[in-house]
Amino acid sequence: MYAIVRTGGKQYQVATGERLRVEKITGEVGDTVELADVLMIADGDDVKVGQPFLDGIRVSARIVEQAKAKKVMVFKKKRRKGYRVKRGHRQLYTALEITAISS
Repeated sequence: MYAIVRTGGKQYQVATGERLRVEKITGEVGDTVELADVLMIADGDDVKVGQPFLDGIRVSARIVEQAKAKKVMVFKKKRRKGYRVKRGHRQLYTALEITAISS
């Protein structure tokens, strides 16, 4: 059994017991969160697709980690003008462990 959920402007395929990184969600490590934007659920040959969401379907997850991703370097340059800018960015993320898909 798996589900397609939307969080942080992205869509993820999740199954019970999986771990995934999503955009930052408020909460402490160990807290339980519910992902209510379920787009699709599949259990063998039984597939339900929402228009756009499925009502009454919830995906429960536990927050495993709140951290920053690896640094991404941003470098801008304009030739012959002496313009150079170097910046780094570390995106915040939340690591979730899927505990249940309730239908």
